[in-house]
Amino acid sequence: MATLAALLKHGGHDVSGSDEHVYPPMSDFLAAEGITVLSGYRAEHVAGAIDLVVVGNAISRGNAELEAVLDRNLRYTSLPEAIREQWLWDAQSIVIAGTHGKTTTTSLTGWLLTAAGADPTVLVGGIARNFGVAGASYRVGKGQAFVIEGDEYDSAYFDKTAKFLKYLPDIAVVNNIEFDHADIYANLDEVRLAFKRLVNLVPRSGLTLLGIDSPDAAALAPLARSRVQTFGLGDSADWRALDLVSGADTAFTVVHGVRDLGRFRMSMLGEHNVRNALAAIAVGVELGLDLEALRVGLSQFAGVKRRLEVVGEVRGITVYDDFAHHPTAVDETLKALRRSIGTRRLWAIFEPRSASSCRRVFQDDFARAFAGADEVVLASIFRSSLPEDERLSETALVDDLRGRGVAARHLPTVDAIVEAVTKEAREDDVIVVMSNGGFGGIHGKLLSALR
Repeated sequence: MATLAALLKHGGHDVSGSDEHVYPPMSDFLAAEGITVLSGYRAEHVAGAIDLVVVGNAISRGNAELEAVLDRNLRYTSLPEAIREQWLWDAQSIVIAGTHGKTTTTSLTGWLLTAAGADPTVLVGGIARNFGVAGASYRVGKGQAFVIEGDEYDSAYFDKTAKFLKYLPDIAVVNNIEFDHADIYANLDEVRLAFKRLVNLVPRSGLTLLGIDSPDAAALAPLARSRVQTFGLGDSADWRALDLVSGADTAFTVVHGVRDLGRFRMSMLGEHNVRNALAAIAVGVELGLDLEALRVGLSQFAGVKRRLEVVGEVRGITVYDDFAHHPTAVDETLKALRRSIGTRRLWAIFEPRSASSCRRVFQDDFARAFAGADEVVLASIFRSSLPEDERLSETALVDDLRGRGVAARHLPTVDAIVEAVTKEAREDDVIVVMSNGGFGGIHGKLLSALR
């Protein structure tokens, strides 16, 4: 439950996404914004005159506060409905969607529009470093554009349709489509259907931008009633990136149709982030913004917390934090790091935590994804209550990786992982910790132990 002010300030997500050893808790973030935080769920919190209650999609029947709301017959709504009704009807809504890259592309698009003078409002499910003194998940602007992360996850216990279907897209970006969210989608066809419905909402006067390197995203083109442009690394894309050079940062040439727009540079690594940047540039050009301002803005983009973020360097060992929890995201992250670090030894420490990553459906995909690391340390799966025949097998994953020549092991606790990695890591190693949650404070514990 939250005030509408809080919704705009943190987007309805636990954007801290981590632990107090590396980032302050979400309660501290909200308190700094002047928002009262009530800890726990108790019926007495639902007191006094309340105009509207926003029910998050993690709340279900039996929650003490929700039951009090229903008993009192208070007006309630979902997060995406509240955003639509309060802000989107009068805005130019730019919805950034896709299985991967939503948070980075939303932050990047919002920043490029800001740097080029469009003064947009931005709402993102992460902490964008370019907004606010210490980064923020929102920006309130006076311009017409509203850049919003379009999540395909469901809206509320009473509305199981995708959040992004409420966001009135004038411009829709679909980076890619893969199977994910196995707790609410039975198969890939159901995921495809959600994105088909999104594209069907874009007006004829709008624009649909599709990631051509994703077959399912590209397949949406014939369904659109709006103009369609594609972006990616493939030769047939309307927006293409050529001559990629990656080291400490990434440089590439952008071509739009037959027009060479010159070299662009950014601090982010990986081909996936080049695609994200292409989408953001395409949105900026669609809005008529100055190309040179977009170029400078990209070079100034400071990234998003928890997206391949350096959290510390100790004794010549570099430690990254990354949100990757889907096999494709894991694979792209490791490939990006490998291109950057060359032959340095690469550790991947992974907590299967999300509803999908804990499931056996991705068993083989994870074995392929982690093959790019030299050392893989697998924590115990977070959702151990899943039936065994549906649950990811840590033992099988370790065996599969060893069969591919990767040094892999399963260590059940954070303390055991920290002890083993601290003992074996050596100067010049690179360690990336992957989880979509706090992972028991492993980042701070590992850095302290390495010191």
